[in-house]
Amino acid sequence: MKISSVHIGGWFQRTMLQLSEIYDFLRNGESQLKLSKKKLADLRKNLNIGSIEYGVAGEEFISFTTSELLHVKIFEDGLIVVGSNEVSEATLFADVEKLKDYYENQLSPAINYLFSLGAPVPKELANIENIYPYFVVCDNATREDIAELLSKTERQKYFEFDNKNYSVLRGDKYYFINNKKTSTANIERYIEEQVFIREFKGQLHRYLNLHRIIWEKIDHVKDRAKVRGSDVVKFSTKLESYAKTVTLIDGRIRQMSTYISTREHIAKQDKDLEEFLAISGFRYETLRNTLEYIRDLWDMTKHYVTSAQKLFDSIKQDVTSSSIDSLTIVTSMSAGAAVLSLFTESEPEFTSFGFLYFFILAFVGWAATKLLAKVNEKRKYEISDADIDKNIK
Repeated sequence: MKISSVHIGGWFQRTMLQLSEIYDFLRNGESQLKLSKKKLADLRKNLNIGSIEYGVAGEEFISFTTSELLHVKIFEDGLIVVGSNEVSEATLFADVEKLKDYYENQLSPAINYLFSLGAPVPKELANIENIYPYFVVCDNATREDIAELLSKTERQKYFEFDNKNYSVLRGDKYYFINNKKTSTANIERYIEEQVFIREFKGQLHRYLNLHRIIWEKIDHVKDRAKVRGSDVVKFSTKLESYAKTVTLIDGRIRQMSTYISTREHIAKQDKDLEEFLAISGFRYETLRNTLEYIRDLWDMTKHYVTSAQKLFDSIKQDVTSSSIDSLTIVTSMSAGAAVLSLFTESEPEFTSFGFLYFFILAFVGWAATKLLAKVNEKRKYEISDADIDKNIK
C-alpha cells in the first residue's frame, strides 16, 4: 500500500477583497493597512514560500509551495487546505503533525495578523482549539489496508462509501481515501468540499453552544428577585459585554448563507463530484436549515440581552433618583440650620463656638450624605421579568 498524500484544512469567512490582500502579502510581505512592516516581513519569511500562483476554479484561489515541499491553497471564501506528497505509512503521524504545525504556528499567525484590524473575533471564538480533519490519500489500497490504518488512528468508523473512482472510510478526525483510477485534482476537490462542509457545521455547533452559554449568563443576572444598588453598574457592564459578543457573532452568522449557496452551486456543476453528491448532496440543504435555526436562536438571544439591558437601565434610573432625593434631604437640613441660626442670633459674630458649630454642622451634613448613600447601595431593587419555562425550546 502506498500513501500518496496527507491534507488538513480549515475555513473562516473571507472575500475576494481579502484574498487580494493575502496575495500582496505573500508576494512581497506588504499591506496597505497600518501594520508593522517588520512584523509582516518576519511573518512572510516564516512561511518559507517557494512558488505562488493566482487562479480561478469556480472561485478565485491562491496556491503556493514551501521549502518543506508543502502545498497550500487559499480560496476567496476563506477555505484553506494544506497538503504534502512527501509521506509514507511509516512516517504518517509525523507527517500529519508537520502539516498541523505549519498551519497553526506559521500560516495562521500570518493570516490573523494581516486581518487584525477591523471588527474583532469574539474572544469566545478566538480561544477555541480547532480539531482539523486529517485526510490520508492512498493508491489502490485494499479494504484490509484501510481498516488497518483506521485501527492505528481511531477505534470507530463513522461512514464509508465506495464508487468506481475512489472509496472513503471516515473516522472522527481521519478520512482515509483510496484512489482507484481518478486524478489527484479530483481527490483534492473532494477534500476541499469535505473541509468546507465539516468546518461550516463546526462553526454552527460553536454558535449553538455559545448561545447556551450567553443565555445562561444573562439568566444569572436576571434571575434574582432583588439586586443591591451597588451591584447595578456591575451587572449593566456585564450585559454590555454580552451584547457586544452577540452583535459580533450575529454578524458572522448572517454572512454564512452566501458561502453555502456559492459552494453548493459550484459543487453541483462539477461532474467529478456527481457520485459524491449523490450520497452527500443533501448536506448542503441540511446545513442551510441548521443555519436558519441558529440564526433564529441568535435573534432571540439578541432580543433577550436587549430586554435585560432595558431592565437594568430602569433600575439605574431608580438608583439615581434615590441619590438625588437623599442629596435633597441633606441640602434641606443644611438650609434649615442656616435659617434657624438667623433667628437665634441678633447679629453675626465670629466666636470660637461659631466656628465649632460650623464644623459640627458640616460634619453632620457629610455624615448624613454618606449614610444615605450607603442606604441606597444596600437597598434592594426588584427585578420584574416574565417567567419562562426553559424546558420549552
